[in-house]
Amino acid sequence: MSSSEISELVNGLHKLARNLWWTWDQEAQEVFQELSPRSWQNLYHNAVAILHEVSDYELRVRLQDRDFASHARNVLRDFDSYMNEKDTWGRKNAPALHKNPVAYFSAEFGFHETLPIAAGGLGILAGDHTKSASDLDLGFVGISLFYREGYFQQSIDHNNWQTEFYSRLDPRNLPLEPVLDAKGKPVIVTVKIAMSEVKLLAWRVNVGRVPVYLLDANHPENEQHFRDLTKRVYGGDSTTRIMQEIILGVGGVRLLRTLGIQPSTFHMNEGHAAFLALEIIREKMLAGAKLNDAIAASKKECIFTTHTPVEAGHDRFTSELIAYAGHKFADQLKISHEQLMAFGRVDAKDAKEPFCMTVLALKVSRAANAVSELHGQVSREMWQCMFPGVAKDKVPIGHITNGIHVAGWMKGTVRRFWRTRLTSGNGAQASDTTRFWKTKAGHDWASEINSAEFWRKILDPNFISDEELWALRYKLRRELLEFSRRRLLLQAQRVTHEDFIAFDSLLNPDALTIGFARRFATYKRAPLIFEQLENIVRLTRDQKRPVQFVFAGKAHPRDDAGKQYIQKIIHLSKFSDLKGSLVFIENYDVHVARQMVSGCDVWLNNPRRPLEASGTSGMKAGCQGCLNLSILDGWWREGYDGTNGFAIGPDSHSEDVLEQDRADSANLYKALTEEVIPAFYDRDSNGIPRQWIQKIRSAMATLVVQFSTDRMVREYAEKYYLTK
Repeated sequence: MSSSEISELVNGLHKLARNLWWTWDQEAQEVFQELSPRSWQNLYHNAVAILHEVSDYELRVRLQDRDFASHARNVLRDFDSYMNEKDTWGRKNAPALHKNPVAYFSAEFGFHETLPIAAGGLGILAGDHTKSASDLDLGFVGISLFYREGYFQQSIDHNNWQTEFYSRLDPRNLPLEPVLDAKGKPVIVTVKIAMSEVKLLAWRVNVGRVPVYLLDANHPENEQHFRDLTKRVYGGDSTTRIMQEIILGVGGVRLLRTLGIQPSTFHMNEGHAAFLALEIIREKMLAGAKLNDAIAASKKECIFTTHTPVEAGHDRFTSELIAYAGHKFADQLKISHEQLMAFGRVDAKDAKEPFCMTVLALKVSRAANAVSELHGQVSREMWQCMFPGVAKDKVPIGHITNGIHVAGWMKGTVRRFWRTRLTSGNGAQASDTTRFWKTKAGHDWASEINSAEFWRKILDPNFISDEELWALRYKLRRELLEFSRRRLLLQAQRVTHEDFIAFDSLLNPDALTIGFARRFATYKRAPLIFEQLENIVRLTRDQKRPVQFVFAGKAHPRDDAGKQYIQKIIHLSKFSDLKGSLVFIENYDVHVARQMVSGCDVWLNNPRRPLEASGTSGMKAGCQGCLNLSILDGWWREGYDGTNGFAIGPDSHSEDVLEQDRADSANLYKALTEEVIPAFYDRDSNGIPRQWIQKIRSAMATLVVQFSTDRMVREYAEKYYLTK
């Protein structure tokens, strides 16, 4: 191979490493993994860090290998094809957005374990929203903050108590690049916070076709306390929070203007970004509009998505804090402080009412939506007070149910399984299907992974046999067990030779494996299944039909009640009769989540209804063959049809919390013992659980496409982005 050809591949790999497209393309990941498998594992599967680990000379030498070079060349060709494709949904259905895109503001984005700047489901949803906007080729740009210490790393101390530590993120080792002007100098925007002008730098994350800009207050001319505003995700107290939100909303609009981007729609993902509307109003008044006219005009440009069905979850700031941090808003809008406070009050005349960011967002948006049907009902009831005289069901808050980016959450093992079947078929009986998919999908099969037509094929045993699906499930469970053993060995504070042997036999590869992993907010009731401890122990000890549990999750640093839940579960895993059948994996992140939703047989979700706005972790299970066992709350209330998983209790709940917890505990145990366990262990003469596999087929056919962000983003475009 010529030197110029090698140079072209080297340049292509460096460009690819700084575009997160590789995070949802298995072949691209395998190129970087092959360069240094150990570093790939230890460096959070970070393509940029791998290219820093491997010298330029080594990379050039490795590319002399014809097979590796061919692999790299094919990946780069696919990447180039993806980036330059013209026949896309967005260009056909939303061409105007390419000139005036949607600006999507979110306080967090969860793209991949490489870039840990998300705290939980809100950020993961934002990341998946962005990936699907790229796949659809929608005119779309994201705005957030660059948290240079990200979200906390979790460690468990000798008392089984969660402790937190932070690691500084080095932009040079991350898939992002500085935003520079035409002269190659950093673009800087300023915002007024308290009595100071705060200078903001910006970083660009390339997410396929979509840019996401991250604002960074760590400018050398800022005072240290301002530089630290973008240090940690949701870090600090209320003062830090309001200042972060000023940076996000006001700074985000100013950055877009500086870059020459003129959005048609400003989409606020939660109320954190609502100050953007005050900046847009200021712009219009500066251009000569009267206040009320500026408000009306700005409202046409803004939409709002609420994710919070809990009163305490909505950001509220005191009058004094608004006066201190955001006093410039009143000056710029030429209004009094009380008039400013009215923007964030349900009752503008109530001097005791704090300023609520959700109230502001609702007042300044032309449309608002919740994230599931039931959450829509809860939100309309919660905010009916803002619309006096309007019936509850007429309150203008709709709903678009959340989804997940299917290709991004599909584990490599599963991806290879489906791709092989799409391109090679399954025997003579599948020849027609094979020809169809070879023609339609070709090498770019991921473009079809959101096709309902494909997932309906799963119902046909001639396309995929029960035996093949069961073999896949066994392989995935084995991979989870071995992953868990490695992580638990690393978690051990002191390890002996005997410990190595013990960890290698931890968990049972033949047992029904139930997973629970999420943020440890108390309403999610992580320990609920262990309320009937003696009964659960008996299930784990059953030699013929054993059950085991894998748990993971983080509690907010200031949530001691959530930490107590973690402590209780870890204590049970170490010192109760559940030892060996219950494990807790530390430092939950996207990578751990991907292992668990693929390797578990059952995904457990038991929030206190109706406090789960949507939930998305269970959606990630469908394409992997993991079944949901869940309260009928959030998305599962819409997804469950009796054939595609398991429900905990009826489509209702008691208003008495203690009674609700008691009933849900009983219903959970009942569903587990009367439905889940019998179905999993009901085997035919060949050892195949036909009834269980039929539920897997039904889950794939009914849930994967319906609860994808591909569907969700198209719905946002059709209902909100393309209408005024």
